[in-house]
Amino acid sequence: MRSVYSFMFCLVSVWFLGLSPTVVGNQKPNILFLFADDYTYDALGMLGKVDVETPNLDRLASRGTLFTHAYNMGSFSGAVCVASRNMLLTGRTVWRAEKIAKSTDAEAQARRLWPQLLENVGYDTYMTGKWHLQADPAKSFGSVKHVRGGMPGTVEASYNRPLSDQPDPWSPFDRSIGGFWQGGKHWSEIAADDAIEFLDTAKKKPNPFFMYIAFNAPHDPRQSPEEFLKRYPLSRITVPRSFMPEYPFKDAIGCDPSLRDEKLAPFPRTEHAVKVHLSEYFSIITHLDQQLGRILDALQASGKADNTWIFFTADHGLAVGKHGLFGKQNMYEHSLRVPFLVAGPNVPAAKKISTPIYLQDLMPTTLELAGVNPPETCEFHSILPQINGSKTQSSYPAIYGGYLQLQRCVIVNGWKLIVYPKAGIMRLYDLTNDPEELRDLAKETQQRTRIQKMLEQLKELQRQYDDSLDWKQVVAE
Repeated sequence: MRSVYSFMFCLVSVWFLGLSPTVVGNQKPNILFLFADDYTYDALGMLGKVDVETPNLDRLASRGTLFTHAYNMGSFSGAVCVASRNMLLTGRTVWRAEKIAKSTDAEAQARRLWPQLLENVGYDTYMTGKWHLQADPAKSFGSVKHVRGGMPGTVEASYNRPLSDQPDPWSPFDRSIGGFWQGGKHWSEIAADDAIEFLDTAKKKPNPFFMYIAFNAPHDPRQSPEEFLKRYPLSRITVPRSFMPEYPFKDAIGCDPSLRDEKLAPFPRTEHAVKVHLSEYFSIITHLDQQLGRILDALQASGKADNTWIFFTADHGLAVGKHGLFGKQNMYEHSLRVPFLVAGPNVPAAKKISTPIYLQDLMPTTLELAGVNPPETCEFHSILPQINGSKTQSSYPAIYGGYLQLQRCVIVNGWKLIVYPKAGIMRLYDLTNDPEELRDLAKETQQRTRIQKMLEQLKELQRQYDDSLDWKQVVAE
């Protein structure tokens, strides 16, 4: 009887959301999840913020909705993707996800992982690409193709470059040095091949499907075919406004030269090095976009597109020279925020929503589409009310961010406070008027009341999210 009531509740909920009740009643919607790695929020051509070509993502945005302020909550690991994906697959917030990160096999055995919750109600589930959870993906998805690690194999020549007084030893299109070329074909192309192959089988089946297509791109080593590099000569690349040779607190926040991401470029940073890395970053993004276009075309050809929800996002952003940083292990917008695109039946076209969300809201959103109640352990929220306009405010009173025991931040009403406990420093930014976070306002007398209130909000979020970090005092730098 309880399942009948749950079904009726979901049916009514979907009716009010403006979605077709016949889709839910007779045929659950398909879900195509396209997942990138190290993809910062502004690297979409249609936004016009940076000069990058993403025609297929632009096409997806033109027929769907873009959430402009989608955040990752942070990380308990230097590999931020590990924390992000653990949160995504389990529904737990960052520090609770940390507690089970080494025991996700138990979560899989209890059938509490995201794909399993969908498989329980009749979905064919499929995965290819980057995984990075402890649980065996073959036990979590019905069908698995190529399982990739956290990143392609290390290519030593890709680090500490380019040096101004030496020839650059690196070639992103040299297929002999491994990385994304390991095996002879670029990993992004293989992931797209796998997705297209699955769509070819799915079109012959009545079951709804959930496709988890996890690209390693545009993570380093940032490799792509030569034709893509030629699109981004250094004369086309603009140095970010927030460029600086060295971030003043890099050592105290865990972004010193020993951090793998940070040692990709030489210290101190140079404008030339940043431009070279951005050229390679935009090249692999455009190459990734081409593969996404192949998948979208295959979906259309399959006859399943009309009943398929498409989600595109990434596990975190990336600095690539902004604020003197190169990685994602920081609390700045370029590293916390990701692109987040949704397209599907009755999703508003060419719409932008600035309401703050977490990318991990994906799990409860898709479960609601499938008529599944999220498990009690799921701490994130469906964004369907924001998509259809029945709710405009965020499900979160404030956005929280944390990295190891070294960084914390809180974002409230367009203001961000960053706290560096080890350094004893805080920084304050007015994101509405200073979106690139160029001017730290923490020392301004008129901001003292705001800072005190935000510090109290941050400590409350720490209690809410089971954050054990106990810091005593921070001051304006």
